[in-house]
Amino acid sequence: MTNLDPPEVIESVRALQQAAADASCLGRFHQGVKHLRRGMSLLDSIHPVADEHRTDWLVTRIKVASTLAGMSSELTGDVAAGLAGLDDVRLLINAVADPVLRADLNGTLDHNYAMRLMTVGRNEESLASFDASLEHKEFLLTQLGDPTPQMRGFVVTLYSRGWVHTKLGNVSQARADLNRALELSEKYELRGQAADVRRILGTLSLRTGDVPEALRLYQESERVYRALDLEAPALLSMEQAQALLTAGLADEAGSHLDDLIARMTAEPSIASHLGAAELLRASAALLNDEIEFARQTAASARRLLLRVGCQTCVANAAVLGLQADVREAVASGTLPPGLPVRALRTADKMQLPRLAEQAATARMLAVRLDIRRGNLKRAVETLQKVPRPGQLTPIDYRMLRRLCRAELAVAQGDRAKALTEIRSGLTELDAVRDRMGGLDLVSGTALHGQELADLAVKLVLERHDARRLFVWLERTRAQTYRYEPLSAGTDPELAARVAEVRGLGQAIQEAQHDGHPVAGLRAKYNERLREAQRLGWHTGRWGRPRPVAGLAEVIARLGERALISFAASGDDLVAVVLAGGECRLVRLGSAGSAAESARVLNVDLDALAPDNLPERLAEVVMASAHKQADKLDTQLIQPLAGLIGERELVIVPTGPLYAVPWGVLPGLLGRPTVVAPSATAWLAAELTKSSRARKIVLVRGPGLAGARGELEKLTTHYRTATTMTGAQATVKSVLRAMDGAKLAHFAAHGAHEPENALFSRLELADGALFGHEMAGLRQPPRQVVFAACELAMNRIRPGDEALGFASALLASGSRTVIAPLSRVGDLASAAAMDDYYRALAVRESPALALADAIAVDPFRRPFVCLGAG
Repeated sequence: MTNLDPPEVIESVRALQQAAADASCLGRFHQGVKHLRRGMSLLDSIHPVADEHRTDWLVTRIKVASTLAGMSSELTGDVAAGLAGLDDVRLLINAVADPVLRADLNGTLDHNYAMRLMTVGRNEESLASFDASLEHKEFLLTQLGDPTPQMRGFVVTLYSRGWVHTKLGNVSQARADLNRALELSEKYELRGQAADVRRILGTLSLRTGDVPEALRLYQESERVYRALDLEAPALLSMEQAQALLTAGLADEAGSHLDDLIARMTAEPSIASHLGAAELLRASAALLNDEIEFARQTAASARRLLLRVGCQTCVANAAVLGLQADVREAVASGTLPPGLPVRALRTADKMQLPRLAEQAATARMLAVRLDIRRGNLKRAVETLQKVPRPGQLTPIDYRMLRRLCRAELAVAQGDRAKALTEIRSGLTELDAVRDRMGGLDLVSGTALHGQELADLAVKLVLERHDARRLFVWLERTRAQTYRYEPLSAGTDPELAARVAEVRGLGQAIQEAQHDGHPVAGLRAKYNERLREAQRLGWHTGRWGRPRPVAGLAEVIARLGERALISFAASGDDLVAVVLAGGECRLVRLGSAGSAAESARVLNVDLDALAPDNLPERLAEVVMASAHKQADKLDTQLIQPLAGLIGERELVIVPTGPLYAVPWGVLPGLLGRPTVVAPSATAWLAAELTKSSRARKIVLVRGPGLAGARGELEKLTTHYRTATTMTGAQATVKSVLRAMDGAKLAHFAAHGAHEPENALFSRLELADGALFGHEMAGLRQPPRQVVFAACELAMNRIRPGDEALGFASALLASGSRTVIAPLSRVGDLASAAAMDDYYRALAVRESPALALADAIAVDPFRRPFVCLGAG
């Protein structure tokens, strides 16, 4: 080989460098380093070279040496050696005479230097190197007649700098770099780079609290990779799963991670991320109460992460396994004597400062077990070792600490102190909610306060105090509706500061996880927080938090109506009834029995929905539905008959009772009834000022056989209505038409997403309209009617956070939503809507009009009136 001419040797070395790059992409760094060292030997074997080959030889050596320095440090973990190697390469570049070529080489070197700095958390320093790299590359682009060959490298450096800004919480700078990189990628048809940029933009959105936008960008990125016949990067798949978990979509995240883990197991080149993927999978399983699977997956993740050497990840896996064990023990009442000791030993092993939260969590789990085992002395001693939460302490830590203190107070016989702890905990939770960036995140926080809320209800129920129970129920349920919608857009400067605060908070957590310094990030966080507060930051895009409704003001607003607020503690179901100025508590038996009757009734109503159901089958199903309706009426309504009389009703359900279409119960047939997620939400809807808007919008989605005639009938009621059908009924055009309308009517198929109904969807001409998109309306319609889809709220998140199309609209300022709780046949829906609008023209009250329409055929018209009637 050494007898070859220099051009042939140089060409062979370039081939070895490409082989090394290919090996690196597959994670085979040993093989890559071997190729590069072979290349350096070949270059040495022909040195010195003739002048005509000198530049080619020097440039090739620079490129090989630069790649070797980076890959060697990747292999050994010795970043200092890698940086030193790159410094040596810089001396070689100085010997290149051509300024354009020198700029090209320096641009690449500075990029590699920045990447090495970034891997060890020296992000501020890496920014300086990325700046230098881009300066060289900008100069290079100006010197070339056609910049296309150099544009890929320029875009990669640009979005890499955007990623560093993202890691540092510099939101505006990150967005500027990434948007420019995306624009250039699309202009020069760099589709792979465009997919990379969208992935990072998705992460930026996730860090600043916009989960729907993050998921959209991740999906776009994945679609481009597939179109290019490329496998989506493992990091993209994990980021998608993290976003799904943030949105509470544990089932979808779990399925996503199962596919990723199977792929990682089959492809050793990406197996380095397998432990992190399994850790996320265990979290999803725990959210879904899949205790045994969570325990096994957390244990497997811990074994893998021990090999990787990420101490924070190992600690997280250990704590997750403990959480699974403790949840099972608490739920079953079987408390293994060794479990609290194991939790304490786990905590004692976590000595590093950055593991303080994990150690404290393990101790709090031990406290909960010791309380139940009666070992109060050790519980008190252990709880004293748990640090008070700091400014950026996660909400689940705060709530667990409050729960431990409350449970300890109960065990010590001090119920007043327990309720004080619960009240303080829920106040902390409110403070977190008030700073949330989206309704999906506000709802998600309900999970953290659920056990505190359950304990409060249990303690108050033991005193049989109706008034106090009403206050606590309003304090603990449906917090999403406590926000007054903003009538105008958020101040751009404030929005920018808020985004930076959120981004910096995530940056600090990531730096702590990796063991990198955080002092500079904390200083910047505090500065941005002060600026946001100075500009009036009270919440995200939802507006000012309104106070929880008081008993007196609810009674005053009810007038001649009655309100029934259901609640459950364990298997005890109760109702707080407000009627005639009085507040009474009625016990209603088994919550489980009522939930089962509601479930079976819903199944029966779904079965009755098809338009052409055989007569014999319809009779059998109808008989079953009548039986369940009678059972629910006997358990839920008849015991209250003496209190509610013939009054119009406001019903605040709990858990599975949201699935009850109240108009089918014999005791409520023909009675105007409004359903609300809380008395606070009902009062807010009642007090919503009616706009003078006259616009009526009628929308028909694809695939509804009976909807054509339905809309034709509605146009006889509303002759000036805007009717959107066929290709006209696109997502953007429908949202635009709805904004500022008096009434919007939808005849469209839909799908309910039970884990976070803000991701429920309506099928329109060009795809899905999601629930969270409704919340972006500047002025939502006063009344919205969903005629042919089960998009009300028949599956509820923790804390009775009723979400979906209906509740997204109510939370955004709509006054009334009419929607079915079960499937409805096309013909039945069309007939019900014709009756409803005819009655509405006379009654002028949605609740009264709907009661009349339902009474005609209640079991095939399972509609409810939500909000205010």
